[in-house]
Amino acid sequence: MLSGIRVIEIEGLGPAPFAAMMLAELGAEVIVIHRPGKANLVAGDRNLLDRGKRSITLDLKDADDLDVAKALIARSDALIEGFRPGVMERLGLGPEEMRRVNPKLVYGRMTGWGQEGPRAQTAGHDLNYIATSGALWYAGAPGTPPQTPATMVGDVGGGALYLVAGVLAGLLQAARSGAGTVVDAAIVDGSAHMMALLMSMAPSGHLRTERGQSLLDGPHWSRVYRCRCGGYLSVQCLEPQFYAEFLRLLGLEETQAFANQHERSEWRAQGAALEAIFAQHPLAHWAAIFAGSDACVAPVLAPKDAAKEAHMTARAVWRKGDGGLEPAPAPRFDGHVRAVSAPPARGAQSDEIRAWLASEV
Repeated sequence: MLSGIRVIEIEGLGPAPFAAMMLAELGAEVIVIHRPGKANLVAGDRNLLDRGKRSITLDLKDADDLDVAKALIARSDALIEGFRPGVMERLGLGPEEMRRVNPKLVYGRMTGWGQEGPRAQTAGHDLNYIATSGALWYAGAPGTPPQTPATMVGDVGGGALYLVAGVLAGLLQAARSGAGTVVDAAIVDGSAHMMALLMSMAPSGHLRTERGQSLLDGPHWSRVYRCRCGGYLSVQCLEPQFYAEFLRLLGLEETQAFANQHERSEWRAQGAALEAIFAQHPLAHWAAIFAGSDACVAPVLAPKDAAKEAHMTARAVWRKGDGGLEPAPAPRFDGHVRAVSAPPARGAQSDEIRAWLASEV
């Protein structure tokens, strides 16, 4: 889908490499500038997030290597970086300087706090950003500390995916007008924006500040339950017809204690009753009962188990890569094969890319 688009990525951590990986999977030519020497401890030498990319190693503090980086950026459609504000400017690779040599450049900036604001220069991580933005508040049962899947809500959801959307919008503008743009993708911005769906429930009273009292974070029908074997079962039968099916399959359709689906004062007792019910049998028992139904119930699977689940297998959502299990690219496009090359070794295409640049002079 993005054939003919060239993106330069300056090596970083987390959301910026994820965004560049997604652009590569959408068909863009992504060249990642790796630092010389060993990889960082988090990513490793062959980083899954580098799949589909080409790699060149450059020391951006070396004048000659810096010139190579500038030449690459001058011949590209977009750039992605994930440093603190001001770092790229100090390297001589800031947006103003780069857009002087490449006016159509879409300059994608990925940070936690954003390019401006009191915290812009302070360190932070996924959990800190979504805690500050409000996105963490409703994650977890009332009376327990909020929890969130590591890196998914902030780094990926509020960060990388918003950077991808911003870069794509910038590329469309550049194609129409010939003018590039700077994309300021901050995790605090994106994760707060992701709250819009929940916030839309506030006027109707379905979203309350108190944890455990909103439409989706407190009901007995919107929870995860532990089974006898130690496995977990997700339940979220929001609509009345799905809730009715849920009760029917449990044999509770005539039980008065479960008749009031939306009575907040009864949620705690209803949840406790369901905890006792689900604890009576292993996960496989409940999965068989709810299989193929509209009760909106599904087992909680580890990735290795998800890779073997019938629906996930049919769609080939998980696959074995050189480094082990990895997710397939998403989304899908009609008539397009989702083939993506394995992550390159650091600097694997350095000579090839330098030769290409020399031929362009």
